[in-house]
Amino acid sequence: MKGILGRKLGMTQVFTENGNLIPVTVIEVLPNVVLQKKTTEVDGYEALQLGYEDVKEQRSNKPTIGHAKKANTAPKKFVQEIKADELYGNVEVGAELKADVFEVGDVVDVTGTSKGKGYKGTIKRYNAHRGPVSHGGSKNIRHIGSLATTGRNNGRIEKNTPMPGQDGGFTTTNQNLTIVKVDAEEGYILVKGNVPGPRKGYLVIKTTVKPVKHVNVEPLISYQKEEEPKVEEVVEETVVEEEAPVEAVAEEVVAEETPATEE
Repeated sequence: MKGILGRKLGMTQVFTENGNLIPVTVIEVLPNVVLQKKTTEVDGYEALQLGYEDVKEQRSNKPTIGHAKKANTAPKKFVQEIKADELYGNVEVGAELKADVFEVGDVVDVTGTSKGKGYKGTIKRYNAHRGPVSHGGSKNIRHIGSLATTGRNNGRIEKNTPMPGQDGGFTTTNQNLTIVKVDAEEGYILVKGNVPGPRKGYLVIKTTVKPVKHVNVEPLISYQKEEEPKVEEVVEETVVEEEAPVEAVAEEVVAEETPATEE
Protein backbone atom coordinates (compact mmCIF):
# COMPACT_ATOMS: atom_id res chain seq x y z
CA MET A 1 0.00 0.00 0.00
CA LYS A 2 1.28 3.43 -0.96
CA GLY A 3 0.24 6.59 0.82
CA ILE A 4 0.99 10.25 1.37
CA LEU A 5 -0.44 13.25 3.22
CA GLY A 6 -1.83 16.39 1.62
CA ARG A 7 -4.17 19.35 1.92
CA LYS A 8 -7.36 20.01 -0.05
CA LEU A 9 -7.24 23.23 -2.09
CA GLY A 10 -10.56 23.06 -3.94
CA MET A 11 -12.18 21.76 -7.11
CA THR A 12 -11.80 22.65 -10.77
CA GLN A 13 -12.10 20.96 -14.14
CA VAL A 14 -9.70 19.75 -16.81
CA PHE A 15 -10.13 18.59 -20.38
CA THR A 16 -8.71 15.60 -22.19
CA GLU A 17 -7.31 15.70 -25.69
CA ASN A 18 -10.58 14.16 -26.91
CA GLY A 19 -12.57 17.05 -25.42
CA ASN A 20 -13.98 15.23 -22.39
CA LEU A 21 -14.46 17.31 -19.23
CA ILE A 22 -13.24 15.82 -15.94
CA PRO A 23 -14.13 17.40 -12.56
CA VAL A 24 -11.11 17.14 -10.29
CA THR A 25 -10.03 18.04 -6.77
CA VAL A 26 -6.69 19.80 -6.37
CA ILE A 27 -4.69 18.35 -3.47
CA GLU A 28 -1.53 20.11 -2.34
CA VAL A 29 1.17 17.57 -1.60
CA LEU A 30 4.28 19.14 -0.11
CA PRO A 31 7.24 16.89 0.85
CA ASN A 32 6.28 14.48 3.65
CA VAL A 33 8.97 13.80 6.23
CA VAL A 34 9.37 10.31 7.69
CA LEU A 35 9.24 10.86 11.46
CA GLN A 36 9.34 7.22 12.54
CA LYS A 37 9.66 3.79 11.01
CA LYS A 38 7.63 1.05 12.71
CA THR A 39 8.95 -2.51 12.46
CA THR A 40 7.54 -5.93 13.25
CA GLU A 41 10.33 -6.71 15.70
CA VAL A 42 9.77 -3.62 17.83
CA ASP A 43 6.18 -2.51 17.25
CA GLY A 44 4.51 -5.66 15.94
CA TYR A 45 3.67 -4.17 12.53
CA GLU A 46 5.30 -2.28 9.70
CA ALA A 47 4.38 1.32 8.99
CA LEU A 48 5.79 4.77 8.34
CA GLN A 49 4.86 7.78 10.42
CA LEU A 50 4.66 10.79 8.10
CA GLY A 51 4.55 14.45 9.07
CA TYR A 52 3.11 17.30 6.99
CA GLU A 53 3.59 21.07 7.35
CA ASP A 54 5.97 22.60 9.86
CA VAL A 55 4.88 24.15 13.16
CA LYS A 56 6.80 26.71 15.18
CA GLU A 57 8.42 25.23 18.27
CA GLN A 58 6.69 27.82 20.45
CA ARG A 59 3.37 26.37 19.30
CA SER A 60 4.40 22.80 20.06
CA ASN A 61 5.41 20.86 23.18
CA LYS A 62 8.66 19.25 24.28
CA PRO A 63 7.76 15.60 23.47
CA THR A 64 6.73 16.57 19.92
CA ILE A 65 9.86 18.66 19.43
CA GLY A 66 12.10 15.86 20.67
CA HIS A 67 10.35 13.32 18.45
CA ALA A 68 10.84 15.54 15.39
CA LYS A 69 14.50 16.18 16.15
CA LYS A 70 15.21 12.47 15.74
CA ALA A 71 14.33 13.00 12.09
CA ASN A 72 16.25 16.30 11.91
CA THR A 73 13.11 18.28 11.14
CA ALA A 74 10.67 20.71 12.73
CA PRO A 75 7.49 19.63 14.55
CA LYS A 76 4.64 18.80 12.18
CA LYS A 77 1.04 19.93 12.21
CA PHE A 78 -0.44 16.78 10.65
CA VAL A 79 0.98 13.36 11.54
CA GLN A 80 -0.38 10.03 10.31
CA GLU A 81 0.82 6.47 9.84
CA ILE A 82 0.88 4.74 6.46
CA LYS A 83 1.09 0.98 6.18
CA ALA A 84 4.55 0.04 4.92
CA ASP A 85 5.01 -1.31 1.42
CA GLU A 86 7.86 -2.69 -0.66
CA LEU A 87 8.24 0.84 -2.00
CA TYR A 88 9.18 2.06 1.48
CA GLY A 89 11.66 -0.71 2.20
CA ASN A 90 14.73 1.50 1.82
CA VAL A 91 13.21 4.67 3.22
CA GLU A 92 14.90 5.85 6.39
CA VAL A 93 13.87 8.28 9.13
CA GLY A 94 14.24 11.86 7.96
CA ALA A 95 13.66 11.09 4.29
CA GLU A 96 11.16 13.09 2.23
CA LEU A 97 8.33 11.63 0.14
CA LYS A 98 6.85 13.68 -2.68
CA ALA A 99 3.77 13.50 -4.88
CA ASP A 100 5.51 11.23 -7.39
CA VAL A 101 4.88 8.33 -5.02
CA PHE A 102 1.72 7.90 -7.11
CA GLU A 103 1.34 7.76 -10.88
CA VAL A 104 -1.35 8.90 -13.27
CA GLY A 105 -4.04 6.22 -13.36
CA ASP A 106 -3.58 4.95 -9.79
CA VAL A 107 -6.84 4.33 -7.92
CA VAL A 108 -6.81 5.69 -4.37
CA ASP A 109 -8.95 6.09 -1.25
CA VAL A 110 -8.91 9.60 0.26
CA THR A 111 -9.64 10.01 3.97
CA GLY A 112 -10.49 13.30 5.66
CA THR A 113 -12.79 15.00 8.14
CA SER A 114 -16.15 15.85 6.59
CA LYS A 115 -17.63 19.34 6.82
CA GLY A 116 -19.41 19.94 10.12
CA LYS A 117 -23.06 20.96 9.67
CA GLY A 118 -24.18 21.22 13.28
CA TYR A 119 -27.17 19.63 15.02
CA LYS A 120 -29.69 18.28 12.50
CA GLY A 121 -32.95 16.41 12.61
CA THR A 122 -33.64 13.12 10.88
CA ILE A 123 -35.02 14.78 7.75
CA LYS A 124 -31.81 16.70 7.07
CA ARG A 125 -29.48 14.12 8.56
CA TYR A 126 -30.88 10.89 7.09
CA ASN A 127 -33.30 12.12 4.41
CA ALA A 128 -36.30 10.82 6.37
CA HIS A 129 -39.90 11.49 5.28
CA ARG A 130 -42.28 13.86 7.01
CA GLY A 131 -45.39 12.68 8.75
CA PRO A 132 -48.93 13.35 7.42
CA VAL A 133 -49.86 17.05 7.43
CA SER A 134 -53.48 16.70 6.35
CA HIS A 135 -56.26 17.73 8.74
CA GLY A 136 -56.88 15.02 11.15
CA GLY A 137 -54.72 15.72 14.12
CA SER A 138 -51.37 14.07 13.35
CA LYS A 139 -48.72 16.01 15.22
CA ASN A 140 -45.84 13.81 14.09
CA ILE A 141 -44.82 16.00 11.13
CA ARG A 142 -41.07 16.39 11.52
CA HIS A 143 -40.52 14.07 14.47
CA ILE A 144 -38.62 10.80 14.29
CA GLY A 145 -40.59 7.70 13.41
CA SER A 146 -41.32 4.68 15.53
CA LEU A 147 -38.61 3.45 17.90
CA ALA A 148 -40.26 0.06 18.27
CA THR A 149 -37.69 -2.68 18.76
CA THR A 150 -37.61 -6.00 16.95
CA GLY A 151 -40.09 -7.89 19.13
CA ARG A 152 -38.67 -6.55 22.41
CA ASN A 153 -40.62 -4.78 25.10
CA ASN A 154 -37.80 -3.76 27.41
CA GLY A 155 -37.41 -0.27 25.94
CA ARG A 156 -34.03 -0.98 24.38
CA ILE A 157 -33.25 1.15 21.31
CA GLU A 158 -31.42 -0.68 18.53
CA LYS A 159 -28.09 0.62 17.35
CA ASN A 160 -27.92 2.77 14.20
CA THR A 161 -31.49 3.96 14.64
CA PRO A 162 -31.87 7.27 12.72
CA MET A 163 -32.18 10.01 15.31
CA PRO A 164 -31.31 13.72 15.52
CA GLY A 165 -27.72 14.64 16.30
CA GLN A 166 -24.46 16.06 15.03
CA ASP A 167 -24.23 16.00 11.23
CA GLY A 168 -20.78 15.94 9.68
CA GLY A 169 -17.44 16.57 11.33
CA PHE A 170 -16.51 12.88 11.26
CA THR A 171 -13.66 10.98 9.66
CA THR A 172 -14.86 9.60 6.33
CA THR A 173 -13.32 8.04 3.23
CA ASN A 174 -14.13 8.41 -0.47
CA GLN A 175 -13.08 5.28 -2.33
CA ASN A 176 -12.21 4.44 -5.94
CA LEU A 177 -10.89 7.85 -6.95
CA THR A 178 -8.61 8.03 -9.98
CA ILE A 179 -5.48 10.18 -10.09
CA VAL A 180 -5.58 12.29 -13.24
CA LYS A 181 -2.34 14.25 -12.91
CA VAL A 182 0.75 14.28 -10.67
CA ASP A 183 3.19 17.19 -10.48
CA ALA A 184 5.95 16.66 -7.93
CA GLU A 185 7.78 19.88 -8.82
CA GLU A 186 4.76 22.12 -8.20
CA GLY A 187 3.57 19.82 -5.39
CA TYR A 188 0.00 18.85 -6.24
CA ILE A 189 -2.18 15.93 -7.33
CA LEU A 190 -5.41 16.08 -9.34
CA VAL A 191 -7.98 13.47 -8.27
CA LYS A 192 -11.11 12.78 -10.27
CA GLY A 193 -14.25 13.57 -8.25
CA ASN A 194 -14.72 15.06 -4.80
CA VAL A 195 -12.95 14.31 -1.54
CA PRO A 196 -14.16 14.82 2.05
CA GLY A 197 -13.53 17.94 4.05
CA PRO A 198 -13.45 21.71 3.57
CA ARG A 199 -10.82 23.71 1.77
CA LYS A 200 -7.40 23.58 3.46
CA GLY A 201 -8.50 20.37 5.21
CA TYR A 202 -5.87 17.67 5.71
CA LEU A 203 -6.17 14.42 3.75
CA VAL A 204 -4.63 10.97 3.70
CA ILE A 205 -4.22 9.48 0.22
CA LYS A 206 -3.75 5.70 0.10
CA THR A 207 -3.89 2.96 -2.46
CA THR A 208 -7.46 1.72 -2.69
CA VAL A 209 -8.53 -1.45 -0.91
CA LYS A 210 -10.63 -2.37 -3.94
CA PRO A 211 -9.28 -5.00 -6.35
CA VAL A 212 -8.62 -2.59 -9.25
CA LYS A 213 -5.49 -0.60 -8.39
CA HIS A 214 -4.77 1.10 -11.73
CA VAL A 215 -6.77 2.27 -14.75
CA ASN A 216 -5.97 3.95 -18.04
CA VAL A 217 -6.46 7.73 -18.14
CA GLU A 218 -6.84 9.84 -21.26
CA PRO A 219 -4.04 12.40 -21.70
CA LEU A 220 -4.94 15.93 -20.67
CA ILE A 221 -4.63 19.07 -22.74
CA SER A 222 -1.42 20.94 -22.00
CA TYR A 223 -1.73 24.71 -21.89
CA GLN A 224 1.98 25.35 -21.62
CA LYS A 225 3.43 27.14 -24.62
CA GLU A 226 6.10 25.19 -26.36
CA GLU A 227 9.39 27.00 -26.67
CA GLU A 228 10.07 28.08 -30.22
CA PRO A 229 13.33 26.75 -31.64
CA LYS A 230 16.05 29.33 -31.60
CA VAL A 231 17.18 30.43 -35.07
CA GLU A 232 20.90 30.84 -35.25
CA GLU A 233 21.82 34.16 -36.82
CA VAL A 234 24.25 33.78 -39.69
CA VAL A 235 26.81 36.54 -39.57
CA GLU A 236 28.49 37.18 -42.89
CA GLU A 237 32.17 37.64 -42.55
CA THR A 238 33.32 40.79 -44.32
CA VAL A 239 36.83 40.81 -45.60
CA VAL A 240 38.50 44.12 -44.78
CA GLU A 241 41.47 45.01 -46.92
CA GLU A 242 44.44 45.94 -44.88
CA GLU A 243 45.30 49.61 -45.35
CA ALA A 244 48.83 50.45 -46.29
CA PRO A 245 50.87 52.24 -43.68
CA VAL A 246 50.66 56.05 -43.77
CA GLU A 247 54.43 56.47 -44.28
CA ALA A 248 54.42 54.27 -47.38
CA VAL A 249 51.51 56.20 -48.90
CA ALA A 250 53.26 59.53 -48.24
CA GLU A 251 56.45 58.37 -49.95
CA GLU A 252 54.50 57.34 -53.06
CA VAL A 253 52.77 60.74 -53.23
CA VAL A 254 56.07 62.61 -52.93
CA ALA A 255 57.66 60.45 -55.62
CA GLU A 256 54.82 61.26 -58.02
CA GLU A 257 55.01 65.02 -57.36
CA THR A 258 58.81 65.37 -57.79
CA PRO A 259 59.72 65.95 -61.48
CA ALA A 260 62.19 63.61 -63.09
CA THR A 261 65.73 65.15 -63.35
CA GLU A 262 67.19 65.60 -66.83
CA GLU A 263 70.37 63.77 -67.49
